[in-house]
Amino acid sequence: MSARPEFEAAMEALLFAAGEPLSEDALLQVFDESERVDALAALQAVLARYASAAPSSGLMVEQVAGGYRMATRPELGGYLRRFFEASGRHKLSMAALETLAIVAYRQPVTGPEIQELRGVDPSAVLRTLLERRLVRIAGRKEVVGRPFLYTTTREFLLHFGLGSLRDLPPLEAFQEAMAGEDEAFLLGLEAPDGQGETAEVERAEALEDAAESIEEEAARELEELDG
Repeated sequence: MSARPEFEAAMEALLFAAGEPLSEDALLQVFDESERVDALAALQAVLARYASAAPSSGLMVEQVAGGYRMATRPELGGYLRRFFEASGRHKLSMAALETLAIVAYRQPVTGPEIQELRGVDPSAVLRTLLERRLVRIAGRKEVVGRPFLYTTTREFLLHFGLGSLRDLPPLEAFQEAMAGEDEAFLLGLEAPDGQGETAEVERAEALEDAAESIEEEAARELEELDG
């Protein structure tokens, strides 16, 4: 196998195996310095191949948070939802659901803030949610210690059959759905001033408007993690 096809295969494997977006620098660091020009060309070839494969391919390489990752095409979400429902693989533990709910309704939110609401260290659960690509690191909060900020992902929307954050149910409806399980973690999540659904829609709109401003910081933090 010549170097170029091997590098293209390696780039594809890295993007497939990575749990988070990989920056160009992180991808190139896998290769020797003398190989990086060819490796960069291989990356561009992979990106071009997946871009031209649509709509015949079920996979895509997307650029997000300053890096690249492999993902399923959003228009195939219906098939994936049916698969997860049939296989039972969509199920999350109660701890994961509690943590995910906090991230969804409070995002961007830090680990210490989640711990304050749940009363337990969320590190292990956050790792699980990161691995399943339901949450992502979106930067750091400018407070003492600069903890990571977590937000939900497109996979989160797909997992729960939502078109956007605006489709999140009112918090009151979520509380009713969880009433038979564990309400303790909901303390502090109530919509302000009893505004209910209106408040949640406004929160979702604000989050989407703020997404672009988070990306530059997220790119730096992801490079730091990769390093």
